[in-house]
Amino acid sequence: MIKDEEYLKSKASFCLDLAKKLGATDVSVTVGNSISETVSFRNKVLDESNRSDSLAISIDTYLGKKKSSISSSNLLDENLKTLIEKCFETTKITPEDEFNSLPDKDLIAKNIKDLNLYDENHLENDKKIDYLKELEETASIDKKIINTESGFTENKSNFILANSDGFCNGYKSSSFTASCVTVAKNENSMERDYEFTSKCHLNDISKPSELGKIASEQTIKKLNPKKIGSDKFSIIFDKRISKGFLSSFASAISASSIARGTSFLKDKLNKQIFSNSIDVIDKPDLIKGMGSKSFDSEGVKSETLKLVSNGILNNYLVDTYNGKKLNLKSNGRSGGSTNLYFENGNINYDDLLKSHSKILYITETIGHGTNLVTGDYSVGATGYLIENGEFKYPVNEITIAGNFNEMFKNITLANDLEFKYSVNSPTMMIDGMTVAGKWADIV
Repeated sequence: MIKDEEYLKSKASFCLDLAKKLGATDVSVTVGNSISETVSFRNKVLDESNRSDSLAISIDTYLGKKKSSISSSNLLDENLKTLIEKCFETTKITPEDEFNSLPDKDLIAKNIKDLNLYDENHLENDKKIDYLKELEETASIDKKIINTESGFTENKSNFILANSDGFCNGYKSSSFTASCVTVAKNENSMERDYEFTSKCHLNDISKPSELGKIASEQTIKKLNPKKIGSDKFSIIFDKRISKGFLSSFASAISASSIARGTSFLKDKLNKQIFSNSIDVIDKPDLIKGMGSKSFDSEGVKSETLKLVSNGILNNYLVDTYNGKKLNLKSNGRSGGSTNLYFENGNINYDDLLKSHSKILYITETIGHGTNLVTGDYSVGATGYLIENGEFKYPVNEITIAGNFNEMFKNITLANDLEFKYSVNSPTMMIDGMTVAGKWADIV
């Protein structure tokens, strides 16, 4: 059973009171409890079943502009007393940093919305097992599928954030996640692919037969890949890949990266960085959203931000500390983005496929070839060659490369946005990317 709000508040209050008595000028405390249950299958046989119960507290103490932090999984009062004493003693000898402070009081969240992030339902282990059995049975119907792996994870959490300025709030959240990885083989090749589903509420996840069918079909479709030669291509990125560009973008506009000067977007506020058809939104109050929250990890209210309008960068993701460095107010993004997405484009999916006589369609990238300092991008990839709107054959062993400064300006988005994750994107096409292949069977 997840710890209730009153228990978490009592621990936070104990720490706040003691730290203030010791002489701390400001204090911030986060107390959280998380319970996770996972069942995994391999080739239709139960592989593993485990449960974890995590209880943790983190404490920040301030003495003027001095700050230190400490954390523990032991919430007994005697241990907390020792922790706080040690933390405050460390604070006394820590160098001052002019940017250390609690958030501005006028930015603190006051009206906490119910975003329907918690599902009271619990799926017993035998039901999780039934789900995975059906998933793997469906995934392995075709004899070309030689291996299946699947998992089901249920997570429940609750937390309280409190500080010495009087803020004390938190909320429960839950997630139900199922995944399936399949391997297909024929006389010529062996390929793998996957599919997964993750939602706050149990009844919203995909049916097991649907998940298994998609994973199997995607994997079989990749069999008999061909090589292509090196060239310039227009590349379409599947939605599960295109959302990765948004994740890189979010890292590049985090106030910490900007303040350190380690982002290729460090001097681009209020400047054109995408084509004028591109809008990027971060929406924290999406009902049942996987990234939804009413306030950030400092208690600052989180409101919808239009990060990019008509291609122009309007905002960074700003927390208190780095905001003060940049002379910017926090916009409730301590901890990063919430529900981040590209707004739909103006072209449908089928028309995007037909927009050029020859297109590469990427379904998987390999490696981490993103340099956020320079904007350089280079990854291994697999996918398909499309000719005149038709999928011709799978391709592998290619490398795609470019630079975000140019790539962002050459993006075309389809109008097929779905909210499946905390970061979401429509299908994306980028013109003029460099593709390095091994050799060409067919060009």
